[in-house]
Amino acid sequence: MAPSTVGERTRTWVPDWPCSVAQVLRPQRRGAGDPTQRHEESGRIWRAMRTPIGPASLCVHQRPSSGDVHARAWGAGAEWALDRLPRLLGADDDPTGFVAHHPEVEEGLKRHRHWRIGATGLVMESLVPSILEQKVTGKQAFGSFRELVRRHGEPAPGPVAPLRLMLQPTPDTIARIPSWEWLRLGVQPAQSRTVVTACRLASSLERVAEVSAEEADRRLRSVRGIGVWTSAEVRQRALGDPDAVSFGDYHLANWVGWALLGHDITDEEMAELLEPYRPQRGRAAAMAMAGGRERPRRGPRMSVPTHLPTR
Repeated sequence: MAPSTVGERTRTWVPDWPCSVAQVLRPQRRGAGDPTQRHEESGRIWRAMRTPIGPASLCVHQRPSSGDVHARAWGAGAEWALDRLPRLLGADDDPTGFVAHHPEVEEGLKRHRHWRIGATGLVMESLVPSILEQKVTGKQAFGSFRELVRRHGEPAPGPVAPLRLMLQPTPDTIARIPSWEWLRLGVQPAQSRTVVTACRLASSLERVAEVSAEEADRRLRSVRGIGVWTSAEVRQRALGDPDAVSFGDYHLANWVGWALLGHDITDEEMAELLEPYRPQRGRAAAMAMAGGRERPRRGPRMSVPTHLPTR
């Protein structure tokens, strides 16, 4: 059954820096086949969201000639989505005061001086796929998330049928998915238990977006099955936390190690290298990889983080 559609709403926003919409929104996309975020060749980006007011579809189109961003939205949450457009695109991210302590970080800043971290303000939207990405390859995780949305989500509001844009399932729906269905989705029991537990706490977890990053980390990690890595992944996307570092990532420490030192390092060594950058350690890691040496491609490969600027 097609969802009812609230009339189209529009907004034109002019950022005070050269905002790259595609770069800022890239981390919110879970693989090329993500049904909740579609990228058109024309440059338009479509997002389906469950806002606190209700579902919404958001279409964002950057106009480089004028420097403005044009957005359209449909659904009960349309006004909410448009009101928070600047934050979604990084307007609340303030790199002021960031000092490079390594030449590679300085080089990354030169190459990407307008890079910003966006924030959705939607915790469960980021938390569910982040849990599915725990300790598996990106291909596996993206496939599981895609099937979860297709089988248990619903069409997004607005003129999005040709795009097959869909909303994530509600937390209540996810909490009722039986164990055998999770296995069909390719999700292991440890992950599905964590997802279901988080969805049963969805109301309180959504309020994590209203507290400090430190308190958000504490609350997220109080849920069984959510650790340092998952908390960081959520804080990066939902809160736009520039200090969030995905410790425990399959690749991150080695990439930072090669960027700054020319060899693999441990998480503990990465923490020591990044400590002088607190409270913007996540930004420092991203700038190091953008400006330093690349790690040679060898050995087993897993998912490549999408929250980093391209070189």
